[in-house]
Amino acid sequence: MTDIRSYEGGGEARFGDYVQLLKPRVMSLVVFAALVGLLVAPATLHPVEAFCAILFIALGGGASGALNMWWDADIDAVMRRTQSRPIPSGRVEPGEALAIGLALSGISVVMLGLATNLMAAALLAFTIFFYVVIYSVWLKRITPQNIVIGGAAGAFPPMIGWVAATGSVSIEAFLMFMLIFMWTPPHFWALALFMKSDYGDAKVPMLTETHGRKSTRAHVWWYTVALVPFSVVLAFTTIGGPVYMAAALILNLMFLRGAWAIWRRDETAAEADRYRVEKSVFRFSLYYLFLLFVALLADAGLRVMGG
Repeated sequence: MTDIRSYEGGGEARFGDYVQLLKPRVMSLVVFAALVGLLVAPATLHPVEAFCAILFIALGGGASGALNMWWDADIDAVMRRTQSRPIPSGRVEPGEALAIGLALSGISVVMLGLATNLMAAALLAFTIFFYVVIYSVWLKRITPQNIVIGGAAGAFPPMIGWVAATGSVSIEAFLMFMLIFMWTPPHFWALALFMKSDYGDAKVPMLTETHGRKSTRAHVWWYTVALVPFSVVLAFTTIGGPVYMAAALILNLMFLRGAWAIWRRDETAAEADRYRVEKSVFRFSLYYLFLLFVALLADAGLRVMGG
């Protein structure tokens, strides 16, 4: 593989390249999940404090993205879906990405602690460390369980938002964490199933490469089954309600139907049809998580209006 520090600049970087370095799509999910955790918590922050909390959590997410891109530049240069990223394309130098990632990490953690509380800052610091060191540096390249364990990094934002508001962890925060944690494997394995040889070309031991497509399809089904209880039980906590219950029942049935279709589908089908199911389930999984968190917000709004 190409050494991660060997890329040479391919032109002057623009502002948009540095924004891309922070993985804005991933950051948007981080911000939204953290915002939900903050808003449904049984405590009220001053609007300025709440804004600062979300801003610094977002910066922490962006820092993780920059450090991940710095470390993964070699495999990003191999995979078709990542070749245009700022570092492998030569628009941003690896040293710049490393400096930006480290600087934003320090700023986000310190400022979140000052704006809210030390526990929230510690959780943000641990999340950055987990995503960069535990997942990106250690697990991603050595085990097909990389997504399963590494998914914890993406599951912390609603817990951080909750802790920023309350100063403590509760069963509700834990269940929001578990919802994202259990959702991550079927979401990413569905993606891996239709990305064909990308991960194999990059020597990343994704489950599709180490255990084959049939095993991966079975894993998508069983992890989706395991996800359902964590999703549904949230309806019976202090942050659940009728809107969330209805959403959880409908969305889980749809997710189970899609995962079953992946598990049972015919591998001998024409190539045009082979990846249609995986693509549709991957796209649906994005709406699944978003709509469940929207439902939590809706129930929180109903509680406010009901006094």
